[in-house]
Amino acid sequence: MKSWLGRHGWWLAIAAAYLYLFPHFPEIRSANELPRVYLVQAMADDGTFAIDRHVDPTRPLADVSPANGHQYSNKAPGSSMLVVPVYWVVSKLGGPPSFGVAMWLCRVISGVIPAVLFLALLARFLARFAPDPDIRRLVLVAYAFGSMAMTYSLLFIAHQLSAICVAAAWIYALDAAARQRPTRAFFVAGVLAGCGPLVDYQAAFALVPLGIHIVFVLRRHPRLELARALGLLVLGAAIPIAILLAYHAVCFGSPLRTGYDASQTFAVYHQQGFLGITKLRAEAFWGTTVGAHFGLFTLSPWLLLALPGFVTLWRRGMRDIAITCGAILVIYILFIASINFWRGGWSVGPRYITIALPFLLPPIAAQLEAWRARLVPLALAAALILVGIAIFTLTTATFPYWPEVFANPFHELTLRLLRDGLVAPNAGTWIGLPALVSLIPLTVILGALLGPALRALGGWRMFAIASVVAFGVLLAYRWFPSTHKADEPYRRILPAIRAAQL
Repeated sequence: MKSWLGRHGWWLAIAAAYLYLFPHFPEIRSANELPRVYLVQAMADDGTFAIDRHVDPTRPLADVSPANGHQYSNKAPGSSMLVVPVYWVVSKLGGPPSFGVAMWLCRVISGVIPAVLFLALLARFLARFAPDPDIRRLVLVAYAFGSMAMTYSLLFIAHQLSAICVAAAWIYALDAAARQRPTRAFFVAGVLAGCGPLVDYQAAFALVPLGIHIVFVLRRHPRLELARALGLLVLGAAIPIAILLAYHAVCFGSPLRTGYDASQTFAVYHQQGFLGITKLRAEAFWGTTVGAHFGLFTLSPWLLLALPGFVTLWRRGMRDIAITCGAILVIYILFIASINFWRGGWSVGPRYITIALPFLLPPIAAQLEAWRARLVPLALAAALILVGIAIFTLTTATFPYWPEVFANPFHELTLRLLRDGLVAPNAGTWIGLPALVSLIPLTVILGALLGPALRALGGWRMFAIASVVAFGVLLAYRWFPSTHKADEPYRRILPAIRAAQL
C-alpha cells in the first residue's frame, strides 16, 4: 500500500482537492452552465433535447436558442451527453436530484474525473520531455492548480473537457505511432478527436495542426500500416461528429446549423463572421496575453516558460513537437483576438485558450529539465508557478466568475472576499467550519504536493527564493490599473455570494 500510494498519491491528492471545492452560486444564474444542466435533465427525464420545461420564463437565460417552437441550449452537447447515464441512474435510484446535486454531478462527471485521469496520462507522456519525476510533478501541479485547467475542471463549462479530448487524442496517436500502444489506439484517438468539437465547437481548430502532425509522424511507416492508422482515426472521429450533426439536425433543422446560429440574445455577435470571428483587435490581443483582468501570461506567468521551452525542444531535435504546440498556441490567441465578444462574459482568464494549455506542457517540462542543475533559474520558475497557483486556487475557492467590470479582479475581488471572510461552498463549510478555516485542508494538500518536489529539486533555499519572489510579484499586481469606484460592483455581487453561504 505504501508503494502504491508513493506512485499514485499525487493524483489522489489532486482529486481530493478538486472534490473538496464546490463553487456553486445559484443566484448568479451562470449562462454557461445552466443550459448544459438543463440539457442533461431534458435528455434523462424527458427523452428530448428541448429544455423548455426547465427554463423559467420569468427569468430569461442568455445562452438559450429558440427553434421550431422550442428552447434549446446553444452549446455543443457533448459534456451534457457524458453526464446523462450517471444522472439517469441516480434519478432512478433516488428520484430526480435537486438542482444543486445535479450541478455537482455534472461538474464531477464532466470535469473532475476526466481532469484527474488526464493528469495521470500526462504524467506518463511528459516523461519523454522530462525524465526527472520531480520536474514532471511540478509541471502537473502547476497545470492542475495554477491555470484555467483548475477553474474549468470545477465548473460545468466545457473548455477543459474539450482540451482533454483533443490532447488525449494527440497523445494516444503519438504513442500508437511509436508502437507504445496497439494499433487500435488510433481508433481511440479518433474518437477522442471527434469528441473535441462535440464538447466545444472551438476544439475543431486544434484538429488541423494535430492531424498534420500525426500524418507527418506516420509518413515513414509502411503504406499498409499508414492507411490502416488513418482509416482507424477517421472512423473513430466520424462517430462523435455524426452524433453532433444529428443533434443539429434534430434541434435546429440542419446538420450544419449550430445553436449559435439560432441564438437571439447574442445574435449580433454570433452571426458576424465565422463563430464571431471578424478582425484582429490590438486591444483583444494585449488583453488576452498580458492584461491584468484577462491576460494568460499575467494570471499564469509560468506559462511563459514555454517560450524558451520551444527553443529547447528544437535543439533536442523535437522540432515537430515544437512546431505543433506553438501552432496551437498561436491559433487560439489569434482566434480570441479576432472574435467580437473576446472577453467572453464573467470568466477567469481567456477561457477560449484553455484548450491550448496542455500543448504548452511539453516545452515547459523540457525547459525545467534543462535547468535541473541550476538553482536560480529553477527557483524563479517555481516562483512563477506559485503565482499562478495562488491566483487560480484562491479565485476558484472564492468566486470563479470575475465580472468584466473589474480591472484588477484578483486584488479587487478575490483578495477582498478573503478579507471579508467569504469563500465558495466547500466540504469544510458543509460541516460547519468557518470560511477561512475551511481553506486549511486545501492548503495542506497543496503543500504536500509542492513541498517534496521543490525540496528534491533545490532544497529549502529554492523554496525560500521562490516564495519571496512569488509574494513580490503578487504584491506588484496591486499596481495594475484599478476599477473606477470598485465598491459599487463589489456590493452588487455580494448578495449572490452571501446566499451561497447559507
